[in-house]
Amino acid sequence: QPIKVVAALFGLTATYVSMLRSRARAEGSTGLVRRLGRPPKLSGRQVLQAREWASAGWTQQAIADKFGVARSVISELLARVGPAPVQQLLPSATQPTEQPTEQPTGQPTEQPTGQPTEEPTGQAMGEPVVAEPESGPVPAEPAEPAEPAEPVGQVAGAFTGSSRIGSGTYPCRYAGAMLLHPYLHRVGAEAIFATLAGGPARRYDDLAVLTTAAVGFALGIDTVEGSKHLRRSEAGAAVGLAIVPELKTLRTRLGALADGADPLGLQRAFAAAMLTADPAADPVYFVDDHFVPYSGAQPVGKGWNTKRRHAQPGRDDTLVIDARGRAVVFGSGEPSGLVSTLPAVLTQLREVLGPDPAILLGFDRGGAYPSAFRACRDAGADWVTYRRAPLVKATVTPRRSWTVRDGKRISVMLADEIVELKGYGSARQLTLFDNDLPVLQILTSDLTATGASLLCWLRARWRIENMFKYAAAHNGIDTLADYLMDLGADTRKVSNPARVAARKIVAAAEADLVAAERALPQLLAGSGSPKQMNAALPKVHKQIQIASRALEHAKTALRPIPAKVLATDLDPHAQRARPRLERRGLQMVLRLLAFNAEAWLAEHFNAYLADPNEYRAILRHLLHLGGQVDYTNTAITVTLDRPDSPRVARALKLLAQELNATP
Repeated sequence: QPIKVVAALFGLTATYVSMLRSRARAEGSTGLVRRLGRPPKLSGRQVLQAREWASAGWTQQAIADKFGVARSVISELLARVGPAPVQQLLPSATQPTEQPTEQPTGQPTEQPTGQPTEEPTGQAMGEPVVAEPESGPVPAEPAEPAEPAEPVGQVAGAFTGSSRIGSGTYPCRYAGAMLLHPYLHRVGAEAIFATLAGGPARRYDDLAVLTTAAVGFALGIDTVEGSKHLRRSEAGAAVGLAIVPELKTLRTRLGALADGADPLGLQRAFAAAMLTADPAADPVYFVDDHFVPYSGAQPVGKGWNTKRRHAQPGRDDTLVIDARGRAVVFGSGEPSGLVSTLPAVLTQLREVLGPDPAILLGFDRGGAYPSAFRACRDAGADWVTYRRAPLVKATVTPRRSWTVRDGKRISVMLADEIVELKGYGSARQLTLFDNDLPVLQILTSDLTATGASLLCWLRARWRIENMFKYAAAHNGIDTLADYLMDLGADTRKVSNPARVAARKIVAAAEADLVAAERALPQLLAGSGSPKQMNAALPKVHKQIQIASRALEHAKTALRPIPAKVLATDLDPHAQRARPRLERRGLQMVLRLLAFNAEAWLAEHFNAYLADPNEYRAILRHLLHLGGQVDYTNTAITVTLDRPDSPRVARALKLLAQELNATP
C-alpha cells in the first residue's frame, strides 16, 4: 500500500511511516522497537571509524577528542571489540614495494619508529620562559576551548611523551604559573627529576607527571585529588603539555615514581642546587618538629599535638630552613621529640653544605637537652636555644650589647658568662635583663658572635613557625597523601601496668609509715598522763615497725619489675600501623619545591612592589593570571593579562624584564 494510505489508516504521519519502513529494511523487526536505556555514545559508523583509527596507531585520547567523548568510552569499546584488522597492501606493478599508509583525515603525521616528536627549546622545565605583561586593558576571559587533538604516541622503548606540545598558540588561565619556571631551571629540576623512574607509560613521561604535580601545588591544590578542579587543557599549556594527566593517571604514576625513589636524597639535591644558585648570606638555620594529626582508623603512633594540648595519633615532620625561610631538608616518621630527630636532619644538612661551611642551628626549648647539644658538636655545628626553666642566677654584671638589623641599631642589656652543663660541658649563657630584672636566658656554643646578634637570631626562629603555617595553608604539607599502611606487631615498649601497680603499693606503704611516725610525737605531746603514754608507746612503736617492714617488702617487690615492656607482651594481638612514607615523601619534595619557587619569585617581585605585608598574597594570585602561551621550535613566549592594579602591573612588568634579561 502507498505510505499515505498506511499513515492515514494508523493515524500517523507519512514521514514517520517512512522512517519505520527504513528501520525494518535495515534492522528487521527489532528496528521497530524503541531501544531502552541510555543511548549509545557512538553510532555504528563512528564505532567502525574508531576501530580503524586505533589500528592505524591513534591513541585512545586522540580518538575520544575527535568524537567529543570521554577516553573511557573508547577504552571500553576497544576492549570489547578491538581495533579493526589491518590488511597489508599488495604491491603492484606501478607502485613501489614500500608504500606509506595514508593517515586518516585530521591525524598528525606519525614520526618514524624511535624518533621523538620535535619539541621546542625550553620545553616544560628545561629553560626559563619569556614573560611579558600585556600592555592593553584586561581582556575578557575567553570561552573554554576544545581540548586539542593528541599527537601520535611512540612505541615502547622510544617513549618521550605523546602529549608534549610541539608548536602553536594556546590560551591559558594559569599563564602566571609559568613565572615559576625560571626558578625550576636555576635549580636544575629537569636533571634531578631524571633520576626517578616510574616504569613504562604511554602518554605522559615522568617529567610531565612531576611538573604537573609541582605546578599544581604552587597553584594551591591541597592534594593530588585537587588536580581535577584544574582546566586540564589550559593547565597543560603552563607545563608544555597538550593536556595534563587526569586524576587517576596522576595518582597512579606518582605512586609508581615514589615506590622506587629516595625522597630525602631528592630533597638534598634540590637544596644543594638552590644554595649553589642563590647562596644564603648568613650561615643560620632553624630546625623544629611539626606534628600532623591523623584522624583515620588505623592504629598509628601517638604524639603530642601542641595546638590542642593533648596526645593523639599522627606523624612527625622535622624541617630545616635557612635564614630566609627557604626549606632545605626534612625528615618524616613516627611521633617523637626534637632530641630524637635532630641528629638525622643535621646529618642531611651537613651533606648538603659540605664538611667545611659554618652552621649556626637555632631551635626552641624542645631540643634544649645535652644529647641535642652533643649531636650538634659532633656535626661541627654551633647551636643556640632558650634555657629550660627554672632560670639560674647570673654571676656577672650585665652589660650593654648591640647589633644592626635591617639598618636599625638594636641595643640590649645582657649578662654574658660561661656555665657548665651536665652531660655536655662548657657553654655560653646570655641572660637578658629588662628593668634590672632577668627575663630570658639563652644557651649557645658560639663564642665569637655578639650577644645581641645571637638574641636577634633566636627571636627570628619564628620564621620556621611562619613557614609551617604558610605551607600548610597554601601547599598542603599537612594533607594525607596515601591511605596505604603496613600493619605489624607492635614492638614498642610501653609502661608496665605491673610496675604502676607496684609503685602504688610503695606509695601507700610510705603513707602508712609517715602516719605511724607522726603518731609518736602526737602521743608524747598529748594531754595524757605519763602512765597512759607509757602504756600506749609499745603499740605505736609496733605500728612503726610494721609500716617499715611493709615498705621494705613493697620496695623489694618493685625492683625486679621492668618499667617498660613490649606491647605484645601485654597483648599478643597488639598491632601498629606504619605509613608508607615514600609516597608522602615524594609529594613533600614537590610541595617544598613549589614553596621555595614561590618564595624566590616573591622576593624578586617585592623588589619592585615594595609591599612587605601583602607581596606574598599578591604574587600567589598572580600565579592564576590568565594569558596566552606561544610555543615555537626556538622559544616559548608568554603574554600575561594586565592586572587591574597599576602598581601591581608596573611591578610585574619590571619582574618580566628581569626574567627576560637572564636567560
